Amino acid sequence: MPTMPKSLFWTRTDTTGAEHVTLDDGSGLTAQGTILAVDPLAFTCRYRLTAGPDGTTGRLEVEVEGAGWRRSVRLERATDRWRVTTGEEGDLDRALRAAGHPPAGLPGTDDPDRLADAVDVDLGGSPLFNSLPIRRLGLHRAAGQPERRLTVAWVLVPSLVVVPAEQTYTSLGSGRVRFASDTFTAELEVDPEGWVVRYPGLAERADPR
Repeated sequence: MPTMPKSLFWTRTDTTGAEHVTLDDGSGLTAQGTILAVDPLAFTCRYRLTAGPDGTTGRLEVEVEGAGWRRSVRLERATDRWRVTTGEEGDLDRALRAAGHPPAGLPGTDDPDRLADAVDVDLGGSPLFNSLPIRRLGLHRAAGQPERRLTVAWVLVPSLVVVPAEQTYTSLGSGRVRFASDTFTAELEVDPEGWVVRYPGLAERADPR
């Protein structure tokens, strides 16, 4: 039976900002989203995501722009490796230094082979992307499952630097999933379909009234 496209909206709780995404998860997943934030400087981020029926990511395209600069990165999964393509206009590092922040470096990665073990992607500041492994692994359906350790291709925003990151997800039941990465831990609240409702310290979903 066909599914209706979904529209999800989060307000940021760590800074002034929001995220809106429209998606279709009838067969695999296709999603288009926009992130707005003012930290570390004002930017608009647009992304397009495609995942297969098994939940693994096949393609992610991201564009970020601010005053006087624009960056893009495209990640495409091909057999057992990622192909990473980048673009840049203007000077983000100059804008960061002018705002009192350290430079970000170049977008993308200088060694795509470091991402070989990643089957999920994580876009910085977006609770949607935490939903991807939760749904793929079925962690929203039942508690008592062992913690799941995985490697993701982490796309930092606004720099669009891509690095491998080790993450752990543990189902706690009652719509809760513990997320950990390095020394950071958060208890995520998810709806019955596995979409993040509340990410403490980052974002809360605003549902239609």
